[in-house]
Amino acid sequence: MNTPANSPNTPNTLKDLLSHASGGNTGSRKIAFFRKRGWRWGVAAVALTVILYIFLRDGASSSQMRYVTEKAEIGSITVSVSASGSLQPIRAVDVGSELSGTLESVLVRENDRVKKGQLLAQLDTSKLKDAVLKSRAAVISAEARVAQMEATQAESRASLSRMRQVAALSGGKVPAQTELESAEAAVKRAEANLKSALADVSQARATLKTDETNIRKAAIASPVDGVVLARKVEPGQTVAAAMTTPVLFNIAEDLTQMELHVNVDEADVAQVVAGQEANFTVSAWNGRKFPARVARVDLGSTLTDNVVTYTTVLEVANNDLALRPGMTASAEIITARRDRALLVPSAALRFTPVDGAGPPASQGFLSRLMPRFPRSRQAPRKRLENGANMRVWVLENGQPRPIPLKIGVTNGRYAEVLEGELKADMAVITGREAARP
Repeated sequence: MNTPANSPNTPNTLKDLLSHASGGNTGSRKIAFFRKRGWRWGVAAVALTVILYIFLRDGASSSQMRYVTEKAEIGSITVSVSASGSLQPIRAVDVGSELSGTLESVLVRENDRVKKGQLLAQLDTSKLKDAVLKSRAAVISAEARVAQMEATQAESRASLSRMRQVAALSGGKVPAQTELESAEAAVKRAEANLKSALADVSQARATLKTDETNIRKAAIASPVDGVVLARKVEPGQTVAAAMTTPVLFNIAEDLTQMELHVNVDEADVAQVVAGQEANFTVSAWNGRKFPARVARVDLGSTLTDNVVTYTTVLEVANNDLALRPGMTASAEIITARRDRALLVPSAALRFTPVDGAGPPASQGFLSRLMPRFPRSRQAPRKRLENGANMRVWVLENGQPRPIPLKIGVTNGRYAEVLEGELKADMAVITGREAARP
């Protein structure tokens, strides 16, 4: 016979089942106690298992370390300095206007080839022509005044001459001395006025020449043979040459020969000298390298974001006109090149065995927990510089043995060996790693 679900004799939970099986509340408390203790023992057993696993694994791996070696070889090494910059024409001329006025016409556009003396633009010359007419009239007036002063001078000289003759005939009685002095003063005034009139003529002629020059300057011509890179004005535009000369055109003299201006870091500038070969790339020609040559290294520095750089100019041949002014370029300047040199990996120069020699010590889990005596300080590693005395390690009877040597140039991956017992095909130690099973 089935018992109803809401019958008082039916257990509803696991606790009720345990209570029925144990016969009351006392049995329930005992089961809860053992259940709690069992959970703690289980966690302790899992932790102990993990600790033993790590200990056995680290002990096995640390005891099976091996040296990584690489052979020294004969080859070529190239050392370069990286820099970035932009392409510029060797000579670019900003063509402007010395005069203010309205542009009557503009005769060239961008990319047009122009010759020296070719007309580029023309200013309105109406006011300039009026100024020329006015200056010519001023010259005529000044010349007429000169003629008047010459006549006055001749008249005063004749009057003085007559008085002197009368004074000579009368024995100095007539004319009076004051009259004679007045006549002499009149002659001097006439001479001074004539000189002033002549000066006015020169000034009027100079003004006329300036006005005529301004008319010629109203016709803006190209100062060089080249290509128009930029046209910054349009016909009808007003040009105001007040404090500065307004730029109307930018003309590059010859785009087949260009310059690459790059910024070389102060740490590398000592390696860069004029005449060194270089190459560079631009984004427009992916995968193509353009040859160049160092023309000069500027002495003046540039400070940008607390970084000191020196502008270096590279000569670039652009016969196919693939390169354009303003392109950003990434350059590699070749500072040293060696052929058939003995090369050693740079990693071997930086390697030092643990405690100076011998196989690496065990680095198991327990050994890392145990206290250790402080290690003796090792000498700081030398920087890989040309001519530095370094050493590499080779395996001899399973143990590292040092070989002193003197290195030359280095490119970061390999270094040139100048002196030492190291020979080609000798295996040098570059590091350590755990042996694979």
